[in-house]
Amino acid sequence: MYIIHKKTNSIEKVPTTTFKKLEYAEREHLQEWIANTPMVFDEELLIIQKEFAGFDDTKERLDLLAIDTDGNLVVIENKLDDSGRDVTWQALKYASYCSSLKVEEIKEIYHKYLIDNGKHIEEETSIDDFLKRNSLDETDVNKSQRIIMVAGEYRKEVTSTVMWLINSFNVPIQCFKATPFKYNDQEFLSIEEIIPIKEAKDYIIKMAEKHQAAQSAKSATRERDRLLLDFWNQFLEQANQEFTLFSNVNTTRESWMNAGSGMSGVTYSATVTQTSARVELYIGRSSKEENKQIFDQLFNYKDEIERTTGPMVWMRMNDRKTSRIKIEMEGIDIYNKQDWQSFIDFFIEKLPKLEKAFKDLLNTINIQLKNG
Repeated sequence: MYIIHKKTNSIEKVPTTTFKKLEYAEREHLQEWIANTPMVFDEELLIIQKEFAGFDDTKERLDLLAIDTDGNLVVIENKLDDSGRDVTWQALKYASYCSSLKVEEIKEIYHKYLIDNGKHIEEETSIDDFLKRNSLDETDVNKSQRIIMVAGEYRKEVTSTVMWLINSFNVPIQCFKATPFKYNDQEFLSIEEIIPIKEAKDYIIKMAEKHQAAQSAKSATRERDRLLLDFWNQFLEQANQEFTLFSNVNTTRESWMNAGSGMSGVTYSATVTQTSARVELYIGRSSKEENKQIFDQLFNYKDEIERTTGPMVWMRMNDRKTSRIKIEMEGIDIYNKQDWQSFIDFFIEKLPKLEKAFKDLLNTINIQLKNG
């Protein structure tokens, strides 16, 4: 890093220093900087806990736990001027501990983090909203775990082990080098990804994936994706013969399929879980106030709506930005192809009724919102 001096048309090197010399601590400073600004890793991460120790039969605790936009848990281990010899093994242990966490456990961890840090839950981004999901099930979150390590310097035994894990086993690990600088009374921090090298990351990842694919069977996730793709293809083939709501919707590997309502941020949704099917009106505009206003106006017509749809579950969710109105059917298994027709019959029966019940009301509300 250099300072540019315009008057003399010259540059001056900014001296590097150490966290120790600047009297910065790992937990009190570096960890807090990352927790408050996770974009230092050049991606969107939602920090869900600090000093997480929720592991059975052990008192170990990881520095930071986050979730990425694909729903993977991210273990973040911070060291100051020296990575130490055992940081890789330590991070791998934590990732293995986290691999068994379920959706509700992850939500509880985040809820506790918000409370412990004095944050107003209703004003914070929820995991559902961060992942842009209508709702979460076990297939949406923690399908995989990642590791991010941060240190001022890395020992050779650490970098060698990390490269072996990436290249041979496609383990998602990143190493970031944290370098403090001091110029006069001003202090600076640089956080730079060194493994995989940023410019070569795509190539390294592709080679690791190729190596992994050649040595292992197809993953359960891919099996699930193929299964859902086949299911939604079958659904669309039948649904498009009955109504037009999903006529412009492409098939998907996700556990839900959305169709527009004519109002931005408000969608009709068909969702499958392992043991249930659900149709709903999802109200997820950018403004919490507007979402609650839309819900309340619709709720005024609850009896009239339910004469068309049948009984619905009305979920205003005061502590959340979004709201939803749903009908659910339990006791069927999406992984059993013999149950697929039951899912499809339910969707084909309920979705046109939802559209019929809400369409005119939503058009009226939409006009009111546009006119202020």
